[in-house]
Amino acid sequence: MDYELIRSARRTIALEVTREGKVRLRAPYRCSARAAEAFLAQHADWVARAVARQASRSAAHPEPDAAARAALIARARAELPGKVARYAAVMGVCPAGISITGAKTRFGSCSAKNRLSFSWRLMQYPEEAVDYVVVHELAHILEKNHSPAFYRHVQAVLPDWRERRALLRG
Repeated sequence: MDYELIRSARRTIALEVTREGKVRLRAPYRCSARAAEAFLAQHADWVARAVARQASRSAAHPEPDAAARAALIARARAELPGKVARYAAVMGVCPAGISITGAKTRFGSCSAKNRLSFSWRLMQYPEEAVDYVVVHELAHILEKNHSPAFYRHVQAVLPDWRERRALLRG
């Protein structure tokens, strides 16, 4: 199995499968190559499932070409402010602003100053999933964490939030 070995001042061995499907084995400096290989062999089933999951995700949501990217950005700019305004009114919150980004690993975020950011990549997902991300980020204005109280705010607006979130993980 192809993998990249990264040694550092860490204490434990860890495996990672990147979005591109590459396997990274992180190990302490003192870890022998034999121990690292044994760890990888022990977790071969997990690695195979993770690589398959990333391949499936990449196939379902390929990187768009320039024209498709521009269309997704335009759609995000057109649709997200209205969704934010609608759900903000329902939740009784007021975001400081909205921006559209090209983030690859996060669909949305809420800053400490209540500014919301959404990745244009979110627009590749069903509307139910987009609404979930909007409500999720607005809930961070009320709770800056993922505590039970945070999810109570989400649940109050979207009782089916778990199913909506699952759409993002496919």
